Amino acid sequence: MHGQLHMLVLTSSMNDPDWPDAIDREHGVFTYFGDNKKPGRELHETGRHGNLILRKIFAAARSGATGRAETPPIFLFASTGVRRDVQFLGLAVPGASDLDASEDLVAIWRIADGDRFQNYRARFTVLNAPVISRAWIDTIVAGERDDRLAPDTWRQWISTGRRNPLLATRSLEWRTSREQLPQDREGQAMISALHDHFKDRPHAFEHCAVAIARLMMPEITTLDVTRPSRDGGRDAIGQMRVGQGASGILVDFALEAKCYGTRAVGVRDVSRLISRLRHRQFGVLVTTTCLDRQAYKEIKEDGHPIVVIAAADIVELFRRHGRGTAALVGKWLCEDFPSNS
Repeated sequence: MHGQLHMLVLTSSMNDPDWPDAIDREHGVFTYFGDNKKPGRELHETGRHGNLILRKIFAAARSGATGRAETPPIFLFASTGVRRDVQFLGLAVPGASDLDASEDLVAIWRIADGDRFQNYRARFTVLNAPVISRAWIDTIVAGERDDRLAPDTWRQWISTGRRNPLLATRSLEWRTSREQLPQDREGQAMISALHDHFKDRPHAFEHCAVAIARLMMPEITTLDVTRPSRDGGRDAIGQMRVGQGASGILVDFALEAKCYGTRAVGVRDVSRLISRLRHRQFGVLVTTTCLDRQAYKEIKEDGHPIVVIAAADIVELFRRHGRGTAALVGKWLCEDFPSNS
C-alpha cells in the first residue's frame, strides 16, 4: 500500500461471533477487529491491506500534530440488519483517552482449525461531532481537505491531541428479557451447552460463574466459592481492586449463581442476594437466563449495587475471549470443569 489516505470508511456487520466489533456508547469508544480473520496469512498480508492501514493510521496518530494532520478522517458505519442498509455511527480518531498507547492497537492471537494466527484489535474514539459538513466531505473527496470546514472536535484533536468523545449517559431503566438473552442461534447454542453441562451440578456451576465474573471484571483479586452448607446465601465472596498500586483499595462483593434452563430469575432470588450484602459490599448475579421485569426493576429503582451478568452478557464475554461457538464453549467446560469434578 502506497500513498496518502484521504478518508477511511470502516463498516461492520456487528454480528461476527468470532470477531465482535462493538461500540461503547457510554464512553464513546468503538472496538474494531482487522481483516486477518482466518489462519494462513501473516498479520499484514490481507487482501485489502486493512491491517496495514490500521498500522499506518495509528502510527500517524501517535506522531504529534504533524502526524495527526496526516491521519485521514474515519467514518464509522454499522449494518442495520436490513438488506444493505447501514447506520452512521460517527466520526472517529485512533485511540482512546483512557487507554495506554500500547493498548489502542493490539495484535491478538486466535486459534482456528488447529492453527494459530494474529489479527488486530483497534480502539477508536467517536468524536462529539453531531453534524458533519457536506462541504468538508467534498473537499476530502477532491483531495484538498479543508479542515476549516471540519467539526470543532476534529480540529481540536489535530492541534492538541485531545479527544472529545460522544458520550451517552446510561439510563437507569432495566433491560427487557429479550435484551438479556442471545437472539442468534449460535449464541443460544452456547448458553445451552453451558446449562446442559451444569444442570445436574448447580454447585459446580458456581465455580464457572466465578470464572465468568473474572472475564467481565479482570480487576478481581480474590473470589472464592463458599461451602454449600455454610454459604450464608452467597455462592462466592471476593474482593476487587479499585485504583492501581499503593493508591488502590479493595472492595468486597458477593456473588450469586443461577443455572436455570428457561426460568427467569425472580424477585425472591434477587432479594436473597440483596439481604446477604454487608455494609459497603456490592453484588454480582450470574445467570444462564435473565432477570424478570419486576426483579430488574427493583434493583434499578431501589439503587441496589448489583452487577447483572445475564445470558447475553455471557455470550458476549465468551466471544470476546475467543470462545465464539458452542463447540469451543463445550471444549472449555470439559477442560476446566469436567463432569467428574
